[in-house]
Amino acid sequence: MFKRILLASDGSEHAARATEKAVELAKLTEKSFIQVIYAVDSNSKSYTLNRDEKRDNRIHTTKEILDQGNVEYEITFIDGDAARTIIQFANNNRFDIVVVGSRGLNPVKEMLLGSVSHKVAQQVEIPVLIVK
Repeated sequence: MFKRILLASDGSEHAARATEKAVELAKLTEKSFIQVIYAVDSNSKSYTLNRDEKRDNRIHTTKEILDQGNVEYEITFIDGDAARTIIQFANNNRFDIVVVGSRGLNPVKEMLLGSVSHKVAQQVEIPVLIVK
């Protein structure tokens, strides 16, 4: 059913739960594949010289869940606004579903600008599963 799954992750608790759901979906279909996308906005104040180390630490839980689930996956790090990057990546590649957590690491930005998951659900052309 869902052979190619796009998982948006930022290392948050909600992203970990989304990863668990993506693994469950992947196990429903033989030879399924999970593409993990991690968007980093280099214009944000949290962007620092040690960004690679921070990024690797944040994605660690996602990797652990995927490894324990014994599913095929690939992680791609992309520079850019999270919502815009996920939407473009989903719409420009062939996926069956996008899985995203309902909240991310930046609750203040979500209140002011709207949540990434809401923007993704509105603008992606394929089904979106938002995990609480």
